[in-house]
Amino acid sequence: MGTFSLAPHQLAWCAELRALAERHLAPLAEQGAPDRVNRPLVAALGRFGLLERLFTSGALDLCLMRESLAQVCTEAETALALQGLGAHPVHAYGTKEQRERWLPEVGAGRAVAAFALSEPGAGSDAAALALHAGADGTGWRLTGEKYWISNAPEADFYTVFARTGPGTGAAGVTAFLVPADRPGLGGDHLDMLAPHPIGSLVLDGVPVGESDVLGEVGGGFRVAMRTLDLFRPSVGAFAVGMAQAALDATVAHTAQREAFGGPLSELQTVAHQVADMALGVESARLMVYAAASAYDEGADGVPARAAMAKLLATETAQRVVDTAVQLHGARALRSGHLLEHLYREVRAPRVYEGASEVQRAVIARALYRRQAHQAEPRAQRPHPQGADGKGAVR
Repeated sequence: MGTFSLAPHQLAWCAELRALAERHLAPLAEQGAPDRVNRPLVAALGRFGLLERLFTSGALDLCLMRESLAQVCTEAETALALQGLGAHPVHAYGTKEQRERWLPEVGAGRAVAAFALSEPGAGSDAAALALHAGADGTGWRLTGEKYWISNAPEADFYTVFARTGPGTGAAGVTAFLVPADRPGLGGDHLDMLAPHPIGSLVLDGVPVGESDVLGEVGGGFRVAMRTLDLFRPSVGAFAVGMAQAALDATVAHTAQREAFGGPLSELQTVAHQVADMALGVESARLMVYAAASAYDEGADGVPARAAMAKLLATETAQRVVDTAVQLHGARALRSGHLLEHLYREVRAPRVYEGASEVQRAVIARALYRRQAHQAEPRAQRPHPQGADGKGAVR
């Protein structure tokens, strides 16, 4: 499964990533505190060259990395993804000085990055953010709070989005690169359903200047949305990786588990559920690959394609993992079981980087914009030609 559209060297690379995760990354993940940044794991990702690939590869390669790691070690996948999400704005929009200061550190696994967009009142509606950047004559002072920030408060630097202009909405938002040692910056850990390094940030007059701006003043919303356009398909890839792990475990279990005089796989109801799981995983995978390829090729409609990929993959993974738990029975509910772990992990991707409802809104808006663009006013449409060619309507 999952070989369509991938070249032999890509399939070999995915196999290498899974082997690397099993041999080297999973043991480090087991040694770390699940709700804290695992710096030895991040360092290993750098040592094996995976973090550098974040800045030299396209969207499809990012998806292949996330899917492959997720099949074996979700902690390694998450650490990789968070480095990419937090550092991509620096890579894409940073100045030469910003890139030279931070990207080698991120690539080597020595610095931990974070993407600070969400706030207590601005999650799915990212344009509603209220963090205030008040001009102080030499720059700005950031005052407010960020919430649900992965790697907070332990990151070494943050991509922070704040309102430098008046009003509400997307206009007037600016992206800043904020080192963690700036005065006035603090935060706390948050306890989650699936333990993750995630927390809140409190910014009490944190000083930033022109040299900290990512992109242009007032152009921060574009920085955020372009970053999410890249990472949304790869969230889908993360979900596909988890779903594939659940499917593989279910096929093995139902082929071996004896019940009612034979293996579970011989029961039609079980076999059909497994077939539906495989259908969902492969469909989601193809959607993710298509969205990532569209991004790499600069095709039209990337935001809608990214939204479709994330929506389909995360919703499918939830169903696949749930079915896997059901077919495994009580053993899958025991703490430490693979499916118990996946059952907790698979829920969050349907919420972060745009909840499923937001993705549906993105898709619908794109469809209606296209329809409005294609539709012409009736008065401007030519009359159908009659048989005599004089425009008579027959």
